Amino acid sequence: MLADPKLRRLALLYLALDVVCVGAGMGVPIFCILLGLPVGRRIVSALRLGARPLADSLTALLRGAALTSAVTLVLMAALWSLALPWLFKPSADIARFGIPLLLFEPRASLIAWLALMIFISPALQFLMTLLGGHLELLSEARRAPGSAPAGPRAAVLPQSGSHHYSGRL
Repeated sequence: MLADPKLRRLALLYLALDVVCVGAGMGVPIFCILLGLPVGRRIVSALRLGARPLADSLTALLRGAALTSAVTLVLMAALWSLALPWLFKPSADIARFGIPLLLFEPRASLIAWLALMIFISPALQFLMTLLGGHLELLSEARRAPGSAPAGPRAAVLPQSGSHHYSGRL
């Protein structure tokens, strides 16, 4: 997949942007989640998914979103796994660690915070990337020649057996 030099450059650019977003959020990946929207749009435009059959386009978008969220998952796991020993250290002062006491008990709050940072945030980024990609596919469908005019009654369902992206909804 990364044999193309252009895709390799985009992957390295994404990795650098993801690291910057993690740093900008001081370990909280809110900017990584927001980065998912333009990344999803870029996945569709870089891979020219609008010209492919719909099933192939959605599969490629799903793979791209999974790869981008996997990068964030690895970064978050590397960053926040350093706090895991505190869970097993009775003398650790978890209440002064600086995380919000979500569950009003320091140890349970640390577990919830680590789950939020390591697992839930990359999942939210995955969903945001899918949203960005779907918005780009919709935008390309509206720009395609022969697409349905805009309006409340413009959506036309594809005929059964039609698996190609025809530019119509």
